[in-house]
Amino acid sequence: MKLLRYGEMGMERPGILDGEGKIRDLSCLLEDITPRVFSPEGLLALSAIDIRLLPQVEGDPRLGVPWTGMSKYVAVGLNYRSHAAEACAVLPPEPTLFPKWLSCICGPDDDIVQPPDSTKLDYEVELGIVIGTRARSVGEQEALQYVAGYCLANDVSERSYQFEKGGGQWGKGKGFDTFGPVGPWLVTSDEIGNPQDLDLWLDVNGTRRQTGSTSDMIFSCSALVAYCSRVMTLEPGDLIITGTPQGTGMGFDPPQYLQRGDIVELGITKLGKQRQKVVAFS
Repeated sequence: MKLLRYGEMGMERPGILDGEGKIRDLSCLLEDITPRVFSPEGLLALSAIDIRLLPQVEGDPRLGVPWTGMSKYVAVGLNYRSHAAEACAVLPPEPTLFPKWLSCICGPDDDIVQPPDSTKLDYEVELGIVIGTRARSVGEQEALQYVAGYCLANDVSERSYQFEKGGGQWGKGKGFDTFGPVGPWLVTSDEIGNPQDLDLWLDVNGTRRQTGSTSDMIFSCSALVAYCSRVMTLEPGDLIITGTPQGTGMGFDPPQYLQRGDIVELGITKLGKQRQKVVAFS
């Protein structure tokens, strides 16, 4: 299933994508798409619905974050061999975790607002893991059983805040408002199969910047869920984004950071696409 929320910001309604790519309204069955939906029982009940009987949404509405009620947004740094190489970094012996503030999340096609003193605005296409069942100290072999599904995310970053203004504060450099586009959909695990066999890409103004595969991850999705569950309790609705391949703006020589007016487009196999415009803070 491809679950989503559509409508004006703050007024989103629950929806689901049908086999023809049309949005069907779920409001008659759900008040909203919340972590309660992600339990095995909740997903089973949704999968039994005949989507064709649901009202079709007309037009091309704005899409919001595919679910609400997230309690944690956990990010993983330097988790692709190619990205570690372009950063001239040693492969980490354990996952590098940092938070993205929940206030950064926005819809998949919402504008990226550049902070007024930003000089090094960057992008990162990433696979997101959405937790479906409470997980605490789970083993790697069963870790994916705790996953409801996956989504596309752009880990927008301000590198001067990340590395220079106070030094090494990744959460600060990646936590500005609009720095967390998520969606367009939450795709349930049964439609994804092997999460280590997905292609990723990102373009800026129509020029390809990033191309990669989740097979290049240093720590797999199952390893990340297990590891995170050892250092924090993962709750339904929590999001883990899993790192990015090579081709970030800071990886070029000279660096190619985002500028106001730039258009960023990105996608992952089976998880849809995003499109954002970089705009000035106002």
